[in-house]
Amino acid sequence: MSGMASKIQEALPTHLKPSTAEFEKRHHGKTQSHVAFENTSTSVAASQMRNALNKLVDSCTDSKEKQRFETEMDNFFALFRRYLNDKAKGNEIEWSRIAPPKPEQVVAYDDLPKDESVDFLNKLAVLKLNGGLGTSMGCVGPKSVIEVRDGMSFLDLSVRQIEYLNRTYGVNVPFVLMNSFNTDADTANIIKKYEGHNIDIMTFNQSRYPRVLKDSLLPAPKSHDSQLSDWYPPVTVTFSSLSTTLASSTSLSSVVSRSFSCPTLTISVLSSISRFSSTWSTPRPSTSWS
Repeated sequence: MSGMASKIQEALPTHLKPSTAEFEKRHHGKTQSHVAFENTSTSVAASQMRNALNKLVDSCTDSKEKQRFETEMDNFFALFRRYLNDKAKGNEIEWSRIAPPKPEQVVAYDDLPKDESVDFLNKLAVLKLNGGLGTSMGCVGPKSVIEVRDGMSFLDLSVRQIEYLNRTYGVNVPFVLMNSFNTDADTANIIKKYEGHNIDIMTFNQSRYPRVLKDSLLPAPKSHDSQLSDWYPPVTVTFSSLSTTLASSTSLSSVVSRSFSCPTLTISVLSSISRFSSTWSTPRPSTSWS
């Protein structure tokens, strides 16, 4: 078929043959009307989403909860606007620009300066991401309760790590769990079994964003207390989203205000509940983590 089309094009008079530049412009470039149409569609979709989110916020009657929920919806709207703008501009990830850090940018663990002091442990908090369910592993409930070794779960092993740290160095490192709305209630019941242990466990919830209907680009929930299936926890936890969640949480305030030797927390070990390679070590200086 392509050979036949080529022969037909060759048979055309010169003045009827479209130039290569004209063909590419016609079929691959966006005309001004096309760009204007996409810009208008983006503005309309953003405006409709903003109005729908405002209605969700207005459906919340508790003043304190409303303030927190409004912040979440503002953060979600910023993400939604970014999605619309990237889609309109045709932005894509340039995978060729993504590469591992250069050797000179990585400091080997053995090259870190050594310090016998453990005073920095009084400024340490261990934060684990605990929002995932164990459905992909055939488990009902939080992934952290899956038994992985000698009858112990991810959560059990994490608690034992920090207990050992507290007991060995005479400190009180807080253990903070960032739950999602999928795991919060179950986790609150599970951690009761650690009440007699040498560890303080605190929890807070990560953000809750509305699912978006594909056809209308409007939020699925109709009120702030809609069914759980209308919402999703952000899949990727960035430092900016984490700091925003922490700032709106009372758990962090209670951690910082506690009477440690150093009253302000400046170090945190952050990792998923199922990862044990991301941890702390002693003795090391406070510059080992950030």
